[in-house]
Amino acid sequence: MIWLLLGGVAALALAPLAWALLRPARLRGRSEADLALYRAQLVELDRELETGRLDAAQHQAARLEVQRRILAAPAEDAAGDKSARTPALLGALVFLLPAAAIGLYMTRGTPDMPAAPFAARQEQMAAEDRMLEMLRARVAMLDPATDTARQGQILLGNAERSRGRLAEAAAAYRAALDSRFEVELAGDLAELEIERGEVEAAAALIARALGSAPREPRLRFLAGLAEARAGRADNARRTWQALLAEAGPEAPWRPVVERQLQALP
Repeated sequence: MIWLLLGGVAALALAPLAWALLRPARLRGRSEADLALYRAQLVELDRELETGRLDAAQHQAARLEVQRRILAAPAEDAAGDKSARTPALLGALVFLLPAAAIGLYMTRGTPDMPAAPFAARQEQMAAEDRMLEMLRARVAMLDPATDTARQGQILLGNAERSRGRLAEAAAAYRAALDSRFEVELAGDLAELEIERGEVEAAAALIARALGSAPREPRLRFLAGLAEARAGRADNARRTWQALLAEAGPEAPWRPVVERQLQALP
């Protein structure tokens, strides 16, 4: 009887989703949806800082990553999603999926299973470390002049960054750039250097990248950010004001730049 009750609660919880699926579709480009998600993430990060679940450094690093995604977001789709929907099928799935999930859990579930012990989590982390060490060793064996080695360095940099090893990630990105300079990767490394507090190294990278892409919004935003982190608020203000002056009112990253401007002393 308890399972029927739980199924009914799940169906009621999913009723708003059913209405969203069955009502007439509203055209919405992917870019608009992405930007809405990123802005919600910024609000959530501020809430995490206020409640003490993030410290100032973690909050700043996370905001920088979300802002990078906003700046890299593509322009709004010219045409929305025009794929046909099948409301009856979607509506049925809303109610059938919880029922199927409950049935599967009743036959295969193990509610009494304890959480993974600390030792098991340690073992998993050790396995990930071994894989990362193997990746480092394999990349080191490759000819640095080859594109395979370059891609390996980028992959290694991404892995190191995900583990919070920022210095090692920066070294891998720089090795890839030494093989072949690329504007987007230079922006990634500059962003990482700003995160590490190496603002002068970041400024040099940004200046070189701007030589190839002088109107790239992300690079210009990072240029202002490097100036702000170096204590040169007036330079940052001029950089961001020029960026906003040349951008249209619909630029998706405009609110990010405006907030940074407001935060300057």
